[in-house]
Amino acid sequence: MSRARQPPLVTGISPNEGAAWTKVTIRGENLGTGPADLIGLLICGHNCLLTAEWMSASKIVCRVGPAKDDKGEIIVTTKSGGNGTSTVSFKLLKPEKIGILDQSAVWVDEMNYYDMRTDRNKGISPLSLRPSNPLGIEIDKGKIPQKDMELTFPGMSGDFTSENFSATWYLIENHSGTSFEQLRTAASNLKKQATKKNEGSLAYVKGGLSTFFEAQDALAAIHQRLESDGTERVEGSMTQRLENILNRASDTADTLFQEVLGRKDKADSTRNALNVLQRFKFLFNLPLYIERNIQKGDYDVVINDYEKAKSLFGNTEVPVFKKVYAEVETRIGALRSLLLEKLLQTPSTLHDQKRYIRYLSDLHAPGDPAWQCIYAQHKWILQLMQNCRDEFISDQRGDNPHKPHTLDLEGDIRPLGLSRLSHTASLKRGGSLRTPRPSTWRFETPQQVQFVEKLSDVVISQLPNFWKLWISYVNGSLFSETGEKSGQVEKSKKNARQRQNDFKKMIEELTHRLVKLVRGALLPATLPQGELSLYGGWENKTELTAPWLTQVIHIVRGFHEALAALEIPNDLLQVIQDLLLDLRVHCLMVTLLHTTEDVKRLAEKEDWVVDNEGITTLPYLHAFVQVFINCLEHLMTGCLSGCVFCVHVCTFEQRLLIILSNCQYLERHTFLNLADHFEKHGFMGTEKITRVSEAVRQLDRKLFDAYIERRADPIAGSLEPGIYAGYFDWRDCQSPTGVRNYLKEALVSIITVHAEVFTVSKELVPRVLSKIVESVADEMSRLMQCVSSFSKNGALQARLELCALRDAIAPYLNSESNASFKLALDALPQLQSGADKKLLEELLNTFKSSMQLQLTCFQPSSVQPVKR
Repeated sequence: MSRARQPPLVTGISPNEGAAWTKVTIRGENLGTGPADLIGLLICGHNCLLTAEWMSASKIVCRVGPAKDDKGEIIVTTKSGGNGTSTVSFKLLKPEKIGILDQSAVWVDEMNYYDMRTDRNKGISPLSLRPSNPLGIEIDKGKIPQKDMELTFPGMSGDFTSENFSATWYLIENHSGTSFEQLRTAASNLKKQATKKNEGSLAYVKGGLSTFFEAQDALAAIHQRLESDGTERVEGSMTQRLENILNRASDTADTLFQEVLGRKDKADSTRNALNVLQRFKFLFNLPLYIERNIQKGDYDVVINDYEKAKSLFGNTEVPVFKKVYAEVETRIGALRSLLLEKLLQTPSTLHDQKRYIRYLSDLHAPGDPAWQCIYAQHKWILQLMQNCRDEFISDQRGDNPHKPHTLDLEGDIRPLGLSRLSHTASLKRGGSLRTPRPSTWRFETPQQVQFVEKLSDVVISQLPNFWKLWISYVNGSLFSETGEKSGQVEKSKKNARQRQNDFKKMIEELTHRLVKLVRGALLPATLPQGELSLYGGWENKTELTAPWLTQVIHIVRGFHEALAALEIPNDLLQVIQDLLLDLRVHCLMVTLLHTTEDVKRLAEKEDWVVDNEGITTLPYLHAFVQVFINCLEHLMTGCLSGCVFCVHVCTFEQRLLIILSNCQYLERHTFLNLADHFEKHGFMGTEKITRVSEAVRQLDRKLFDAYIERRADPIAGSLEPGIYAGYFDWRDCQSPTGVRNYLKEALVSIITVHAEVFTVSKELVPRVLSKIVESVADEMSRLMQCVSSFSKNGALQARLELCALRDAIAPYLNSESNASFKLALDALPQLQSGADKKLLEELLNTFKSSMQLQLTCFQPSSVQPVKR
């Protein structure tokens, strides 16, 4: 048998005192084995089992009920242990009732009190006499949603006190489960109540008839006494004395209760004020919320709250609301000023500019914030460019030797005025304009070149955002990224149309300022005399050589391309194109001047040694074209001997093609042009150009023959092994089913050569492919003529393959290759039957269809080759 359990023992309760319905935690021993084992819980004599929650054998949580005893024990009863005991007690705190005249620190609910002083002449409201259950039967609430009832009975109500009362609604809502007999009883109850109301006045009169007689006698006695007393004529009469007594009683009562009534009136006023504050808490707290959200940067929240307050209280006539709303407008005005200041602050991103413009528009800021921002950005970019020039001039003159240098960009030193710019431009120019710089770059590069490059950085980093801001202003995307129409979008577009000419003048001023600054540094002679002081001033400048001028041209071309990529109209960029032309002319003049000096010094290199032709080495000292030809021959010799001149990844054949392309370009674009110009202007020396051109042509032939030999021989050599692979015999073969693989492999090899040549030079493709095709056609003709005899199937197979090859490479056939194909076909027996001709045609069509993608490269194309 199991051992009997010990009775429950309560050793602690927390808290140990409190009002009714306080949640307490009971701790002890043997408090039950589970929720089902707990069958009783008394605290101060009140049963708390319904609220008890069994946690463990040592812990129970419950709520204290409204017990009669102020202090008592906690008794736990379980099935397993019986009634328990307690070593602690709980003290029940009962709240004291506060009367109307008692002072209290809390608000007293006065709805239960009846003010006889203010309502003594008022009757009880009829609504207060209406029963909550007019039918007098048990209410059975239904589960039909309120929305469904409103849809079923539009404009009606289930409240029996409403003017639009619907009995059907009331019955469905309160008696959906009531039986018919109960509803019949309810109808009888309603009839009884109606009868009582109709007989009520007469019953009251019958029951109090004696009271009415006594009242009549009393009134008659009072009337007789008043007439005998002479109320209307004699002063100091009984009526007068009665009035005086009543007045003194009223004054005494007012004196006694004046303080109490004053406190009550003040309390009512305060309570009403608190109700207003609670109801309109949003408005009264709005100034503080606006201030906090502004400090946190939550401008969207501020704008939403302001719009809400404006719609609710914008036209209010309540003085207190007007006062608070005026404070809200003051804070919003300060916010407008703050946002406008942030909008006009420089530098700033395009995203921030759009955001602040939208905020100001939502706050109905005066003026046009978007145009103000565009105007401020325009002035700032102008100032940046001018500061760049002024600081370089200052550094050049040494006016401020202790001036700190800032913003190191790839090793160069940037003036202080540009230190706040983000020079990692949104348009990455990268290596196309700059080459890796040594550590001594800023000491070796002339000041003018550094200035032009930094000026370019200013333009490329700022002008694109300036242009995009204007485009957003024009198309309305400042206020609507999705493109939907609104009042703000239409207003923005209208303002932009009115200011197009003004913005065009801004762009013109920016580009003209840029060009004038560059001209002042490099071409001061092209500036009017009055503008030299503003854009010139480079007294200590060094004369730039052709390489430095070339770098400057690359920089100017770079920011011209960057601005053209923004789709800025060409007429606004014409001044930059004019600058590029002047820079190129200046660069050419400098190059010619230096070349002239070099020619003047050639006399120092004369060795006075006469060769067999009677000339010295002097004529060859300026023959730079001959040197270039020698260089090409040297490259070719190195390629043929296997020497590698560079670490380029080109193959041997690609290097041959590149040299061949250089020769072709040199002959076509250099010598022929020189000869044409010499003849056109009547200069002598055309025969010398012809001799040099002949040397180029000889080199060209050597290169071409070497390339064809390396490419054509493997293709032609693979034909014979491919034809007779697998012991194929023209005299004994099966009926043809298609073109054999050897011919497809030969075509793929020709396609490979086509791709290789096309990659280097498109112009070389017809020349090279025609020679390759000529070699292949010649080999096929030889092989066909060497066959002693053909069977019917062999002749058909041979004709199929010859026709397939000829049709595939038709664009590159010449007279020699056409002749070779004709000889090869003539060596074949003629097709006799129409079935063979039809089979041949079908197999040819199948071949062309299956290899359509591969054979596409042989078709004429306008696609430019990819340059490496």
